[in-house]
Order: sequence, then structure tokens, then C-alpha cells
Amino acid sequence: MGQTHATNAETLGHEVVAGADLIEPAREEFAETYGATSYEGFEAMYDAEDLDAVAVSTPNAFHEEAVVAALERGYDVFCEKPLASDLESAERIADAAVESEGFCMVNFHNRVSTATEVFKDHQAEGFFGEITHVDANYVRRRGIPGVGSWFTNRELSGGGAVVDIGVHAIDYALYLMDYPDVEEVFAVTRTEFGHRDDYVDPGDWYDETDEAVFDVEDSATAMIRCEDDRTISLEVTWAANQEETNDFVVRGTEAGAALELGGEELTLYQAGTQGTDHLFDSTLTGGSLDRTGWEGSDERFLEAVQTGEPPALNTAEHALTVQRVIDAIYRSGEKGTSVSVE
Repeated sequence: MGQTHATNAETLGHEVVAGADLIEPAREEFAETYGATSYEGFEAMYDAEDLDAVAVSTPNAFHEEAVVAALERGYDVFCEKPLASDLESAERIADAAVESEGFCMVNFHNRVSTATEVFKDHQAEGFFGEITHVDANYVRRRGIPGVGSWFTNRELSGGGAVVDIGVHAIDYALYLMDYPDVEEVFAVTRTEFGHRDDYVDPGDWYDETDEAVFDVEDSATAMIRCEDDRTISLEVTWAANQEETNDFVVRGTEAGAALELGGEELTLYQAGTQGTDHLFDSTLTGGSLDRTGWEGSDERFLEAVQTGEPPALNTAEHALTVQRVIDAIYRSGEKGTSVSVE
């Protein structure tokens, strides 16, 4: 992801001046690719370079030290999701963002899509009425990241499927609802496939070694209750014996919608009495945003850096809310009961 952000920055007309990585071959490749100075540690880079902004793409456990150090220097920071590997660390990052002259934006790139923009404009006009429920799905049929990588090591990642891909689904569902306060979570987490010798993986995601660490969940089901009894049903899997889906279904008091996480298709559901009682659906066709996904997210971050105006999109405050939900999912899964979101 570090190289993705660097490439996008150059494509968008900005200069990549430096990068930091503990691994020497990675540093050398980065320096050669972008004509940048490379450093073994981020502190040395921060001290030596005159930077406007930084992108932090380390494993989750190391977000805090790199992000906080940048914010303390007044840099604008683009942090990969999730905000941190645990709630306490995320809270410290959010506190640092409040105190900093710079801002912290988190890479929830699925928000940047044509379907989402159209949906949010309709929502702002009151088209949906009150949104009362979102059905959120991020289901891979086979997609466990390489076993033994940091993705499957709780100490480095903070969790499994919920932290890796569930974070996107949680953020997106809350974003579609205009980020209501979250009050309670009931969840079940499962590890059904990660330790199986007969695990079938045609996509070659599952790269097991003799000393591979897999101490995280590969799926989770959750019911999230927000203020005014608005709800989100969440299904997240790295692996499941079902068809893959990224479908989100939104129910409102006046209209509803169906769209895919990060996708471009949008269907609106309405009912009417004109002529006779009837149901009708409309589908988005035509125009599209110039840049979506990772590139669109990078573009919005860099525009905010240039203007000096912190972005309203993907704030550290929203990322902290997502982290609180993740924390509640794990606590509920361990207790076997619903838990309050703290």
C-alpha cells in the first residue's frame, strides 16, 4: 500500500521525496522507483526531510508510533485502515490528531465511488427518509491472506477478517447511515478454515509455512444497534462455502437502496400511489467520478493537504468509532453476550 500511495501521489502531480522501511531490499526498490531518499526508520526520515504529509502503511501494531510522531511534528497524515491494532492505541492516535496542527485521514477508500456519491446526495435531500437498517456483507469464498504473514498474527494485526476487511464494511455501513452513535453489539467470531490441512484455495491466498501463525478469526457475524434503534447486520468472512458478495442493502422510511462496497452500481427502491399502488426500482446509469477507490482517496487527501483544510471524509474520529465497534465485536464474541460500545 505504501507503493500504491506513492504511485498515486506522482500520478496526481506531487513529489515523493522519501520513504522508510526496516527491510533493506524494500528501501532500495522504493528509492529506485520514485527517485526518493530511503531511511530505515521513520523518525530519521521525519527529522531529515522537509515534509508536507506522510502516508503510514505499516502493519497495524505500528500505526500509533509512526502516526503520532508525524502529528506531533504538524504533518498531515494518511493512515491505512484500521486506525490501530487495538482500541487504546486508536484513542491515543485520535487524541494526537486533535492536538496537532496537521490532520489525520484514514484510508476508507470504498467511500469514494460513483454509487456512493449519488446515494449521499439523495440522502442529503431527504430521499430515503430515516435510514433504519443496513445489511452489510463482505464475504470472500476463499481469501485468507498468506498464513504466517502479519495478517494472521494477532500481535501484529489486532485481529483477522474483522480487522482486515470487516473494518471497511463497518465504516461503509455507518457512513451510509450518517454515522449514528453506536450503542450495543452482539457478535459471533469463528475460526473454521485457517487450521485445516485440507483447505482448498484456488486463488493461492493461503500460503502456509511450517511455523505459520494463525491465531485470529476467519469470519464474524454481528448485529450492531445504534441510537434510535437503528441497526446494522454484518457478515464478514475471509472464507465461506457460499457465493462471494459485497452487497449492502439500505432500508429507509421513504425509500431504500442496494449497492456494492466500492462498486459503481446503485439501485433505488420506492413505492407510489400515482395511478395505482405500485412499486418501482431505478438503476444508476451514465456518469462516473474521474477517480475512485485508492486513487480517489489519495486525491482527496492530497487536495486537503494543498488547501490546508482538513477533509470531512474519513476522519480519525470516524475511524475511532469503527475501532470501538471492532473492539465490541471481539468482546461480545468472547463473552457470548451483547456488549455496550465504549
